[in-house]
Amino acid sequence: MSNTKYFGIIGGMGSKATAVFFERIVENTKALKDQDHLDAIIVNHSSLPDRTEVILNKNDDVFLQAIEKDFRILEIANVENVAIPCNSAHYFYDKMQDLTDLKIINMVEETIKEIHLHYGEGTKVALLATDGTVRSGIYKKYADKYELDLLVPDIKAQQDIMDVIYHNIKGHLDLDSSLLEELIETFIFEEKCSCVIIGCTELSCITIKDELKVFTYDAMDVLVRKTIELSGKNNNPSE
Repeated sequence: MSNTKYFGIIGGMGSKATAVFFERIVENTKALKDQDHLDAIIVNHSSLPDRTEVILNKNDDVFLQAIEKDFRILEIANVENVAIPCNSAHYFYDKMQDLTDLKIINMVEETIKEIHLHYGEGTKVALLATDGTVRSGIYKKYADKYELDLLVPDIKAQQDIMDVIYHNIKGHLDLDSSLLEELIETFIFEEKCSCVIIGCTELSCITIKDELKVFTYDAMDVLVRKTIELSGKNNNPSE
């Protein structure tokens, strides 16, 4: 009997990021035939309220009431685990988990755990994410738990990041890497961080040159690996 487990994905935050997330799952699953890939049900709920707006306005219930419907769909579909490829949404992690008995992967904590495992306590790391993710303190919460020193961009750099996320990627699917690479270089070579967290799945859509990518931990990639593992499949070995 196959040990394959159905997996649930709640996406649409944004839709491009969800497409990239599933593409990376396919690319990173060790498979020789169709049947070696995981069985997944994707709910691309693109009309979910904007997470940053909800967080900054302290209007959690608007988001939670909307996403609760997605958990009901996945429960009926009898999935076992759920991946949500949106960092900002993890601000609501505990409240979302209270809505369902399905196991939701905590992408933020899993990312911090990987960094802690690789670098150890006291490591200086930077975060590139939306205003909602940064100001919610969700990464700070887990950085403190694992005793990492978390840095965030200054006001101007943070505005630049928001412009890239909302105007370039969400608005025009413009995946130019120049600004993102400039920020990574600043944190690594000037601020002396050990690594930079790519903490927005829109930013995960941008291809970073290899010499800088080695200094990053992409939360989407962490979620991809955990999704494959919990689906009873195997990750392709790292190159």
